[in-house]
Amino acid sequence: MNDKAKAAGKGAGDKKANRRGAARLAAVQALYQMDIAGAGINDIFAEFESHWLGNEVEGDTYLPAEAAFFRDIVSGVVRDQAKLDPLIDRALESGWPLKRIDAILRATLRAGAYELEHRKDIPARVVVSEYVDVAHAFVDRDETGMVNAVLDQIARQFRGGEFARG
Repeated sequence: MNDKAKAAGKGAGDKKANRRGAARLAAVQALYQMDIAGAGINDIFAEFESHWLGNEVEGDTYLPAEAAFFRDIVSGVVRDQAKLDPLIDRALESGWPLKRIDAILRATLRAGAYELEHRKDIPARVVVSEYVDVAHAFVDRDETGMVNAVLDQIARQFRGGEFARG
């Protein structure tokens, strides 16, 4: 994990929003690990819940994450990936299918798309903003702009009413 990712997962507060932000970061890391290493979901849950969520790793203490929220995102993405990937592909610029995008960005887009479709209890703008912040922990500004554009397009598809209200 790079220094930006470490900084994104650390903090002093334990408010619900901070715990959810930590859960999103952990979910993206878990999805990335599953994609790259082929790890199974049960192994990922066990590893992240025992070693990463709210613990010290390599000398850094990470925010406690909302474990149920973490599990919902990861299991939801795994369950719905066959539906999420074509949705993300359509939102990407032509010529850049999801499979050509860096694995950490794939994980970020999948988690964000899942939340936009299934977590109506969280405003769409919050979801988009949170995943742009997660992307900032791993990639450069140009790539975070792509995350913002793709998730904004998906948000408007699933939750157009939220944007119509201004």
